[in-house]
Amino acid sequence: MNKERLDWVMSGLNRYKLTQKEDQFIKSTEDDFNQKNGITEQQEEKLENLYKEKSRFLPNKNYFSPKESISPAKTKMRRVRPKFMP
Repeated sequence: MNKERLDWVMSGLNRYKLTQKEDQFIKSTEDDFNQKNGITEQQEEKLENLYKEKSRFLPNKNYFSPKESISPAKTKMRRVRPKFMP
């Protein structure tokens, strides 16, 4: 995994609420990358899977959910026209 890809995944994960263990894993992975200029395949796979899981199942905490962003719509009253009887 190159630096740009790691930064992209990290910035994507920063948008979601993470558990303490997930946060700790991300920090240790980033430290490993900075020290060794690379991460293991296991770390890379786990990081990618974590990103996929978070982006699929959890709402993004930095963006409004559709329910929050849509204001309650005003209902338009319908005009009722009387039927003409000949």
